[in-house]
Amino acid sequence: MKFEIEREELLRPLQAVIGVVERRQTLPVLANVLLVADGDQMEMTATDLEVELRARFSARVEQPGQATLPARKLMDIVRNLPVDARIEISVDQERAQVQAGRSRFTLAVLPAADFPAVEEIGQVESVEIPQNKLRQLIEKTHFSMALQDVRYYLNGLLLEVEPDRLRAVATDGHRLAMAEQEASIGLQQGRQVIVPRKGIQELLRLLEATDDVARVEFGTNHIRVELPELRFTSKLIDGRFPDYERVIPAASERLAQIDRDSLRQALVRASILSNEKYRGVRFSFEGENLRIQSNNPEQEEAQEEMMVHYQGEPMEIGFNASYLLDALNAIEEGGVELVLVDSNSSCLVRGQGSSDSKYVVMPMRL
Repeated sequence: MKFEIEREELLRPLQAVIGVVERRQTLPVLANVLLVADGDQMEMTATDLEVELRARFSARVEQPGQATLPARKLMDIVRNLPVDARIEISVDQERAQVQAGRSRFTLAVLPAADFPAVEEIGQVESVEIPQNKLRQLIEKTHFSMALQDVRYYLNGLLLEVEPDRLRAVATDGHRLAMAEQEASIGLQQGRQVIVPRKGIQELLRLLEATDDVARVEFGTNHIRVELPELRFTSKLIDGRFPDYERVIPAASERLAQIDRDSLRQALVRASILSNEKYRGVRFSFEGENLRIQSNNPEQEEAQEEMMVHYQGEPMEIGFNASYLLDALNAIEEGGVELVLVDSNSSCLVRGQGSSDSKYVVMPMRL
């Protein structure tokens, strides 16, 4: 295999696929990218056996073929070459020669036959979704995914596709985030899939805030997203996602309406002196006043007071400040509503006048 390419043209696909190449590998070949040259077209593939990314790009191919090159070393070489460099890569048996001007590098390669291919994704249903809509849903919910929970189905994000809307839901058992958008989707019936954390993180990195269409294919055990010049494939988590509708509190007599930025800034300040492990803060609602308090094992204390529009009996409730801040950062509206039941029940956080995004935070005992 031998081809020539401009530095920028090679750097772009490398940056697109490098995210799935883990630094520690179970198989040596997983530290490599698979390069396939045919005609004037090139394909570059990286995988960790759970997520696969395949980028397409053009190059001047002198000799077709395929080989695997060490991904991060190739990335570092290309990134540190001059911006206007023209790179020539040739592969001969167990070595690859990378040449640009007076710079030359020799890299060890592994057989292309050893590179694992993602199995066929089976019977496929496909829909077309604007990239910005899919990206917004992930941005508003992904932070609530669990991290290495024994309930494996929580270590991912639920994507729910219905004929007239898209919905994303994530929960770690202590909080829940749900966002939805209206969209005209050509499905006869709804579809639910759980995409693992690694896949969601890569999708968030790859999707752009444009109206360009992403083609989403649902297979038996995989999801595939086709973007211009890039194909994303991920295994799905096989499990039953919790009934999230049951967790979302219904209307309550206790409703607090607060300026989002003021609440966020007060929470940031109060959490400075909270317990570093539990990040607990106490909310006290009474009339038009909200008091936010925190303390830590060193007997240090913080207190913030602010004006709110509160309906209902006075009450106190404790929260993890980080969970509330994540929700507030995801809300776009200037005002937020806190729907409260009692000090032992979950709180619903939403943008004022909006029902597209909902955040549920469990209370803490303080």
